[in-house]
Amino acid sequence: MKLLLDECLPRRTKNLFVEGGHECETVQEAGFSGKENGELLRLAEANLDVFVTIDKNIRHQQNLTGRNIAVLMTRGSAAWSFYRANAS
Repeated sequence: MKLLLDECLPRRTKNLFVEGGHECETVQEAGFSGKENGELLRLAEANLDVFVTIDKNIRHQQNLTGRNIAVLMTRGSAAWSFYRANAS
């Protein structure tokens, strides 16, 4: 699965997904730095499967219906601790 990590996530988050066997890049690595969410999702859905963010307002700011990318919203460090503990 190909994932894109939002700018609001710590860069070390990438390692958790890579350790879990996923292809993963940050918004910065993809060359999408500074893009607004709508444009970011449009660019990402061309080649990626999942956009990972902690921006809980994205569902209210963007119409996600009909998008060709899943949006995974997490709630912060507790979720990453759980993922890391269960990644193997």
